[in-house]
Amino acid sequence: MNNPSHKRSSGLRGHIAGQTSISTVGVRGSGLSYRGYDVIDLAHKSTFEEVAYLLLYGKLPNATELRAYLQTLKGMRQLPPELKQALETIPANTHPMDVLRTGCSLLGNLERETHFDQQLEKANRMLAIFPSIINYWYHFSHHQKRIQENSTEATIGGYFLELLHRQKPSVLHRQVMNVSLILYAEHEFNASTFAARVCASTLSDIHSAITAAIGTLRGPLHGGANEAASELISQWKTPEEAETALMEMLERKELIMGFGHAVYTDADPRNVVIQQWAKHLSEAGAAPELYAIAERVDEVMKREKNLFPNVDFYHAPVYQYMNIPRSLFTPLFVCSRVTGWCAHIFEQRSNNRIIRPKAAYVGPSLQKVLPLAERI
Repeated sequence: MNNPSHKRSSGLRGHIAGQTSISTVGVRGSGLSYRGYDVIDLAHKSTFEEVAYLLLYGKLPNATELRAYLQTLKGMRQLPPELKQALETIPANTHPMDVLRTGCSLLGNLERETHFDQQLEKANRMLAIFPSIINYWYHFSHHQKRIQENSTEATIGGYFLELLHRQKPSVLHRQVMNVSLILYAEHEFNASTFAARVCASTLSDIHSAITAAIGTLRGPLHGGANEAASELISQWKTPEEAETALMEMLERKELIMGFGHAVYTDADPRNVVIQQWAKHLSEAGAAPELYAIAERVDEVMKREKNLFPNVDFYHAPVYQYMNIPRSLFTPLFVCSRVTGWCAHIFEQRSNNRIIRPKAAYVGPSLQKVLPLAERI
């Protein structure tokens, strides 16, 4: 029955949809933690590979375990010939997120998960190979070059940068990538993670669940805020020009991406870390005005709308300083978040019940089916 008392759907915002021991988001006393470790502490004291190990294995590795893990991941970077062939058929104007989605799905055909006891191996394989997938396609489709995956870079971030730029990254850029991947690794029941858990709850394979997550992150209301922020701040040459234009945008009630958050109410705890690195990069290289413009936009949004920057906003200048093409910002997010997604798939499987919520019906009352000849 059409019931006017039903309010517009809130997209489940604020509703508890399950339990997790993987992360906290917006909990008082710790804005964001991974398995009980504050994300800021992790960003200052650990590597992304340590955090990946924490999320997938449930504990921080010791030195011996970390060395072995790094070697394991390095040995999993090679692309199957069939996957290379497929990537070479994808046009250059394809959205890179679609490339990753397709690459993940095809990998699931080539290297099927036939038993759930293979899940950890499959998770590590995706973590190791996603940078290979996106960079192989990017260089072939944009530069007609077939790159090799035989880098000596030990870290995921360093490996991504070396494949992209075809040269060793600087120590600074390797450090920044490490922090960026840590900050993006996990974020509780966000849309893409929830999509992965829904898929996993049907007892589908891990590649299907990760493909569902990538497709969900593809949507501009979830992923892509860092790309939008980059496009925004790149159009201005000075902070003064940025402020004037931004005030006009606000007057027209245009949406400014990279500000506010669905869960955090006062600040995104990840922002303070990435903003510091954005400032450091601006002081260490060219285009210091880029950071100055971002900072002015931040100030105006706080003053005019009382909105805070989320983790995506200052990632825009950070990635620009490292010469990462804008279209690869969100795929780089995937190269990190696959760890959190897989951890949630493991958790869902460990105590599974199919996720099947109910809906509030707001359609017409029960009606009689008229014979075809009597219908108007």
